[in-house]
Amino acid sequence: MGKSAVRLVNVVKNYGAVQAAKNISLDVLEGEFFTLLGASGSGKTSLLRLIGGFETADSGQIWIGDGDVTALPAHQRNVHTVFQDYALFPHLTVFENVGFSLRVQKRPEAEIQKRVQEALDLVQLGEYSDRKMAQLSGGQKQRIALARAVVDRPDVLLLDEPLSALDAQIRLDLRTQLKQLQRQTGITFIYVTHDQEEALALSDRIAVMRSGELLQVGTPLEIYDSPADLYVAEFIGRANFFEGLLMGANGTCGKVQIGDQFVEGTVVGSVSPQSPVRLMVRPENMTLLAEATPTSLPVRILQSQYLGYSTSYLLQLGEGQSLDLQHPTFHALELRRRGSLPRGEGETAYLTWDWSEALIFSKG
Repeated sequence: MGKSAVRLVNVVKNYGAVQAAKNISLDVLEGEFFTLLGASGSGKTSLLRLIGGFETADSGQIWIGDGDVTALPAHQRNVHTVFQDYALFPHLTVFENVGFSLRVQKRPEAEIQKRVQEALDLVQLGEYSDRKMAQLSGGQKQRIALARAVVDRPDVLLLDEPLSALDAQIRLDLRTQLKQLQRQTGITFIYVTHDQEEALALSDRIAVMRSGELLQVGTPLEIYDSPADLYVAEFIGRANFFEGLLMGANGTCGKVQIGDQFVEGTVVGSVSPQSPVRLMVRPENMTLLAEATPTSLPVRILQSQYLGYSTSYLLQLGEGQSLDLQHPTFHALELRRRGSLPRGEGETAYLTWDWSEALIFSKG
C-alpha cells in the first residue's frame, strides 16, 4: 500500500440529529483517483467539506500528507476544490481566472505565464486565454475551473459533482479528459458523485456511503463483482434480483428455491438455512438455453432488442416476475458472425448462470 495523501481517523460530524459522518476512518493514497459515491444525503459532500476545511469535525482526526490539519481552516490546507457552479470570475479573462491564485501568491510574471499556459494546455484550451467567461460553453467553463484548480499543484484536489450540471455528451467527453488530467498531473483527486457509472469509469477506488457510513471501499471491480451487502449490490450497476429461500449450502455455494425451481449462487455473509434471501445476478452473467437443466429457470421472452454488439431481452418468470437480461457482448458477436437471429418475442427459454457469478444475500 502506498503513502497516504489523506487520512481520516474516527471522524464524526453531526448536524443536529443528522449524523453526516459516523466514526469514519479512511485512507486515500497519493496519486489516487478516489471517489465518494452515494445517494443524496449519504454524507459524501459533508466528508469532502471536512477534508477541505469548510466544516469542522466534532471528533476524530484529519491528516493531509504528514500533517494533522483537523483544526486548520481551509486556506491553510494545500487543497483546492472544484464545485458544480465553476465559481469563475465573469469579469476576468480565461488567463486571469486560471492565474488568479498565482498572482495572489505574488509569483514572478514569467512563472505565471508558463504555469497558466501549461494548465490551459492540459485541459486543451490553450488558445482560449484572452476570452471572457460569457464566450465559453458550460463544458469549457468547467475545464477552466479545473485548470485553475491544478495550476499551482495542490496536494489534493476535491471535486464536488463537477459534471452534474452538464449535458450527457459533454459529461462523457469531460469524463475522459478528467481522467487524463489526473494521470498527467499525478495530483490526488477525491471526487464526489451519485452517478455509479461515472464512479466506475473514473476511479482507482470507490467508497460507497449511506447515511454517514462507509459501507464498502474497493476498486471498481471489487465493488461491482463483490458487493459487501445487499444495499451496495442494489446501488451499483444493473442487476436482477430473485426472491427465494436458502435451502442449504456446500461451502459458499448455496441452493435457493424460487417457486418450484432450484438455482445456485454464492452466499455472502451469514445466512441461515430456510431463511428468505435475495439472489442477485448481473444481466451479462446470464445465459439463455433452448433446453431445461436442473438449475435453470423457465422464462418467456417479452421483448428482444438487437443492439448490434449484443441482444437485450426483457424476460418474465413463470410467477410473473419480470427482469432484464443482456447477453454478454462476446456471445452476441459470435451469434452475429454465424448469422444467427436473436430469440423472438413470445418464445420460451431457460435461464441459467454459473453459481460463482450469482450472489445470495439475507433478505433481512
